[in-house]
Amino acid sequence: MFWKFDLHTSSHLDTLLEREDLSLLELLDEEDVLQECKVVNRKLLDFLLQPPHLQAMVAWVTQEPPASGEERLRYKYPSVACEILTSDVPQINDALGADESLLNRLYGFLQSSGSLNPLLASFFSKVMGILINRKTDQLVSFLRKKDDFVDLLLQHIGTSAIMDLLLRLLTCVERPQLRQDVVNWLNEEKIVQRLIEQIHPSKDDNQHSNASQSLCDIIRLSREQMIQVQDSLEPDQLLTTLEKQETIEQLLSNMLEGEQSQSVIVSGIQVLLTLLEPRRSPMSDVGLNPGFWDHTPNRADATLDSSMSSVGALHALRPRLSRFHQLLLEPPELEPLRTTWGNLAPPLGNTRLHVVKLLASALSANDPALTQELLALDVPNTMLDLFFHYMFNNFLHAQVEFCVSAMLSAGPPSDSSLEMPVPNPVVKHLLQQCRLVERILTSWEENDLVSTGGPRKGYMGHLTRLANALVQNTEKGPNAEQLGQLLKELPGEQQERWEAFVAGPLAETNKKNMVDLVSTHHLHSSSDDEDDRLKEFNFPEEAVLQQAFMDFQMQRMTSAFIDHFGFNDEEFGEQEESVNAPFDKTANITFSLNADDENPNANLLEICYKDRIQQFDDEDEDEEEGQGSGESDEEDGAWQGSQLARGARRGHTDSEEEEDDDEEDEDDGDGRVAGGGAGPPSYPSPGPQPPGG
Repeated sequence: MFWKFDLHTSSHLDTLLEREDLSLLELLDEEDVLQECKVVNRKLLDFLLQPPHLQAMVAWVTQEPPASGEERLRYKYPSVACEILTSDVPQINDALGADESLLNRLYGFLQSSGSLNPLLASFFSKVMGILINRKTDQLVSFLRKKDDFVDLLLQHIGTSAIMDLLLRLLTCVERPQLRQDVVNWLNEEKIVQRLIEQIHPSKDDNQHSNASQSLCDIIRLSREQMIQVQDSLEPDQLLTTLEKQETIEQLLSNMLEGEQSQSVIVSGIQVLLTLLEPRRSPMSDVGLNPGFWDHTPNRADATLDSSMSSVGALHALRPRLSRFHQLLLEPPELEPLRTTWGNLAPPLGNTRLHVVKLLASALSANDPALTQELLALDVPNTMLDLFFHYMFNNFLHAQVEFCVSAMLSAGPPSDSSLEMPVPNPVVKHLLQQCRLVERILTSWEENDLVSTGGPRKGYMGHLTRLANALVQNTEKGPNAEQLGQLLKELPGEQQERWEAFVAGPLAETNKKNMVDLVSTHHLHSSSDDEDDRLKEFNFPEEAVLQQAFMDFQMQRMTSAFIDHFGFNDEEFGEQEESVNAPFDKTANITFSLNADDENPNANLLEICYKDRIQQFDDEDEDEEEGQGSGESDEEDGAWQGSQLARGARRGHTDSEEEEDDDEEDEDDGDGRVAGGGAGPPSYPSPGPQPPGG
């Protein structure tokens, strides 16, 4: 009914816009200016689209405000102007995209010397983003005419908003052919190589981080685009450039040669990890594995195939593995870290954590040459040393656990030159050189000794999963036979300890870790099963009878209520004319609760009163003999209670009581008289009854 009334009120802005001397500043001070703009207020748009006003708003989002100016000039007006320009109103988008002078004013923000104001940079990026999305042809054509556009992007890549602008160019261009043109243009400008140049010790940390993030996003976006657009004959040029071996070698040189920077190493490793992420062939069916991108090379179930990963990255990485391994043995100097349980000297550090991620990913690649080099360097043993030394670094524990689990479950390294399968050298290295079984047993026993007098070691959860991975892969998997043979080759005493550990402490821990989320004995219950279970409990007789009475009473009242309020189509049609129609019916409600003899609850109710009538008659007689007239108040209360029970038992309202009283003294049909000298008994409440007088 609300849409019958026109509740729309004219905006205060309409009155304000009638003034001839209205200034833009006055308008931006109004609270509802943005809302009126989004609902396409014609008068407001006509005012805002005037060239001087558009130029002023563009100036506010691109020019540094005076440091001594008012707060409104420095923060409020630029913010409101940005929201108006990015409100996605077609008239505003058209005005900005068609006016090259306005675009040049926007572009001038990138040409600013020195570092950019982060707040203004966010405004600028947001305005450019809406134009890329809505006026794609005009803006791409405008930017391609600017010879210094890529130079300016890279100059300010340390500002996150400028990095976002680069990604908008790759993600907001919807037409495939136009997006391909943008990709080819950026590749001709050597955007990939120049981003890698930003990951260099001579640049600052923000440039390292943002350039690395840009490269990672380009890799993921390009691979996703290749899967979605499978009929594209032209490969993604940016991804092709990134996966070239010479490109990766340039990145590795920046990371490891000359002056070493932790920020450069970490940022470069992030790019390498993204290149080594498992990916599917563009010809595969996307729907077969929708969660594919959730798998990372650090997961136990994410074994990489060299044919599906970046071959160029693997080849470039192999000669540098010894340098990365040396970083684990001789980390960059770090100040001792004071923790709640003691001092770490030196702490693990972010650099070594990322190196562990990279080496774990390289081991998971299952490339024969790469795996052979890693085993020759004894990388798995070094990773396990760090695992047990830094007992409270769960980031490290998770990486090592995933790596070892993947090694246990992976088949032998793929090598097409071998006709017969060979034993997996990684599994042999883990059990013999790394002494995996001995380390698990020793660490578990040490933890049992320590935990009696203090907290247990922080890696015990991961150690439990490692032990379970070894047991499960011994029972089944590609290396089950080899693992079984290697366990038999252990010293006799160690074999006995391992078997006792698996059957004892490990089994007990697994049992404790199992959580029964659903109580299964309730899953298949039926009404008959519930009745059988209820028979096991001895409920008080009074409680059973009280529940029967309440069920009977609610059943009759509900039926009467539904019968009375049943609506037909004509009644629903009347609601529009009279909103109070259904509520007016409540004045005429009468409930007819006559007990039906066929109702089982009614029969149970009769049995209840039959069992109780004599008891209360006797109690009434005893009270009359032993108490005299002084108990008249209690007798009145008992009589009132009996009257209420009488009305409830017979299911009548007060309006029917006079008629029922005339029938009370008649025989009820089964030889019983429903009246008598004493009034009807009151229904007892559940619980013990007080003794009679």
